[in-house]
Amino acid sequence: MPNRLAHETSPYLLQHADNPVDWWPWSAEAFEEARRRDVPVLLSVGYSSCHWCHVMAHESFEDDAIAGLVNEHFVAVKVDREERPDVDAVYMEAVQAATGQGGWPMTVFLTPDAAPFYFGTYFPPEPRHGMPSFPEVLEGVKDAWADRRDEVGEVAERIVKDLAGRSLAYGGEGVPGEEELAQALLGLTREYDATRGGFGGAPKFPPSMTLEFLLRHHARTGAEGALQMAADTCEAMARGGIYDQLGGGFARYAVDRAWVVPHFEKMLYDNALLCRVYTHLWKATGSDLARRVALETADFMVRELRTPEGGFASALDADSDDGTGRHVEGAYYVWTPAQLTEVLGAEDAALAAAHYGVTEAGTFEHGSSVLQLPQQAGPAEAGRIASIAARLLAAREERERPGRDDKVVAAWNGLAIAALAETGALFDRPDLVERATEAADLLVRVHMDEAARLTRTSKDGRAGTNAGVLEDYADVAEGFLALAAVTGEGAWLEFAGFLLDIVLDRFTAEGGALYDTAHDAEALIRRPQDPTDNATPSGWTAAAGALLSYAAHTGSDAHRAAAEGALGVVKALGPRAPRFIGWGLAVSEALLDGPREIAVVGAPGDEVFQELRRTALRATAPGAVLASGAPDSEEFPLLGDRPLVAGGAAAYVCRHFTCDAPVTDPEELRRKL
Repeated sequence: MPNRLAHETSPYLLQHADNPVDWWPWSAEAFEEARRRDVPVLLSVGYSSCHWCHVMAHESFEDDAIAGLVNEHFVAVKVDREERPDVDAVYMEAVQAATGQGGWPMTVFLTPDAAPFYFGTYFPPEPRHGMPSFPEVLEGVKDAWADRRDEVGEVAERIVKDLAGRSLAYGGEGVPGEEELAQALLGLTREYDATRGGFGGAPKFPPSMTLEFLLRHHARTGAEGALQMAADTCEAMARGGIYDQLGGGFARYAVDRAWVVPHFEKMLYDNALLCRVYTHLWKATGSDLARRVALETADFMVRELRTPEGGFASALDADSDDGTGRHVEGAYYVWTPAQLTEVLGAEDAALAAAHYGVTEAGTFEHGSSVLQLPQQAGPAEAGRIASIAARLLAAREERERPGRDDKVVAAWNGLAIAALAETGALFDRPDLVERATEAADLLVRVHMDEAARLTRTSKDGRAGTNAGVLEDYADVAEGFLALAAVTGEGAWLEFAGFLLDIVLDRFTAEGGALYDTAHDAEALIRRPQDPTDNATPSGWTAAAGALLSYAAHTGSDAHRAAAEGALGVVKALGPRAPRFIGWGLAVSEALLDGPREIAVVGAPGDEVFQELRRTALRATAPGAVLASGAPDSEEFPLLGDRPLVAGGAAAYVCRHFTCDAPVTDPEELRRKL
């Protein structure tokens, strides 16, 4: 019989709706029940494309004996971390403080007052690799609750006190300047993997926000080393197994240093961020590889993640049926030489194996290989390779597809809107701009209420029940600002303004700091506040970027001051931990450059007007904002008092409260930007 999760909209929670565990969703009622029964709460946090979450679910939560133990002695609460990043952040901070490490699934035992007292991540069903079994953990916690309640209470009280006392020293006065950004670059150079690209060792994650910083730093200063690190990392990833050589799109991370074997889940946020990085790399270098990867990644998002309502789904699973009824990681993506021969015939299979690095021994498990691109095909082979890729892709389509997490997360859709809008505009793909616009329409229609308050998720066109957090407001505003620049429709600037006013009103703390949840959000044991960029830009740095762009568009001192206040954290963290504040560094580059404000005026059908617009969109100047339309149009504040020149189209470029003379020649505009 289904448990209480059967009525939820989260695909992850729905995966557990038929467990014998009597799960509750996160709710006041669950904690009331724990109080009534005088038992602890078992909090289990995960997400739908998390491999080890599936393993623990199958081993423990689907086991009748273990479920019986849970149901008798605990109130079990299941949380989708992608729906409730605030709950996840607060308890993950506690787990990391207590154990020195964290991850998912996250397993935390709480008092009925939601105070944590025992922590872990994955627990096996029997003792293994020095780990206690999950039943042993359950028995131990049950006994401690029954026999040593005072001790449990003291531990919980100490942890809550410790978390509450962690005030954020975020850098004090001032914004990051030349010195801090140069130190950040030096720090990245020290951690750079000159042989394989990227930073640090295994596992290796795509450093999308750090790459944005490197590209912007090069654009502002001309530092060749910054561009080289970005270009070489992008090429290494695009040639590696982390990139889907047949269908486009990136996996979450590589388990090795050389980008060969990925953890195969594909996340919307990674692909949105990387699509934008490769588009920006093309702007800087004109690289054919960057253009191809940007477009293939955009096409992957539209083809495989777009929902019937026009939004974008969160993720594709790593696991799928390998043809024998077993769910295996990577089964959809990997190939053996025999499988190549079966699809292509012996001659083409030999070429495919050489081209994609498929070996007899295999680069993955059981003699299978992840497709890579060790070298580019020569002109003579290009036609054959294209035919081989098409046939392999068609054959792969016959395999059982990985599961898809269909929930639409506001923040990640904001990132996708920005990427698709820019990529579509730069590569003359109006269909991608249309997909971005449709996703933006869905966010306005389903996720935003009359007061412009955001709901974090929706599914099947139905809004969820969880309030948007800071990253939702910031990333959606970022997407709307990109759409405004590309479409020339000022309504998107206006919507971004509504969202950023809420950031100023409900998410700000003293001295420029920001909180992840609104002032009137559900109170947790600690109000989450994390400025570091991890898999996505933190809400904090994303808000700084959107506030800065909006201020450049409108001249608003309040938004500019809020952006500068938020960037104090980059002054503190940039020189010390540049890999973990990449977007903050990228926004700081925009601040140092101005950012430049570009207004292009003219008639829509005028070829010079269109060429000036295209040139402005190709600007590499960090964080430059663009408004285009008829002179004195009310769509954008930047178009005010910007007349035509000699009756024709013109572009105006301003920065730091100073404007250059208008230009009518696209080549001259390109030099200015």
